[in-house]
Amino acid sequence: MTPVEVPAPANPPRRSARRDPLGEKAVTLLAGLRRTDERLTLSLRDVNRLAPGVVDWFERGATAAAVHRTLTADLPAVMKHPAGVIAYRLRELLPPPLPATPAPPPSMAANTGSAHRPHPFQDCDGCDRAFRAPEPGRCRDCRSGPRAMSEGACAA
Repeated sequence: MTPVEVPAPANPPRRSARRDPLGEKAVTLLAGLRRTDERLTLSLRDVNRLAPGVVDWFERGATAAAVHRTLTADLPAVMKHPAGVIAYRLRELLPPPLPATPAPPPSMAANTGSAHRPHPFQDCDGCDRAFRAPEPGRCRDCRSGPRAMSEGACAA
């Protein structure tokens, strides 16, 4: 019998959880956690498994700094399974989706008829009481009182 040569397996291409920019950003964040705390050294398999959870955070508006802070703050003193701690935090502390951005209010120039500003304050010519009117004059009491009252002293 002659020995059969078995070709050596080629190095498999390095795979990441996702090829999109958010997936790459998630993989980078997870792989870099060990720089903050060496107990958070994750295997390549764990990084690829946890990356979709980080992408969920990014899609909900969280920054890389916010995710990093959430994953590294107040870690337990003894950690047997750092990937389990990270998976738990990614799942349980996931922020809610951001609400839709409200439409900006219509501009005042485009809506001149519907946006009514109150009239400015005026001083009554008869009793010096303040009232709102488009132009100076007399207040309602001085206008509706008897003619003698409007000519003379008006009740304050």
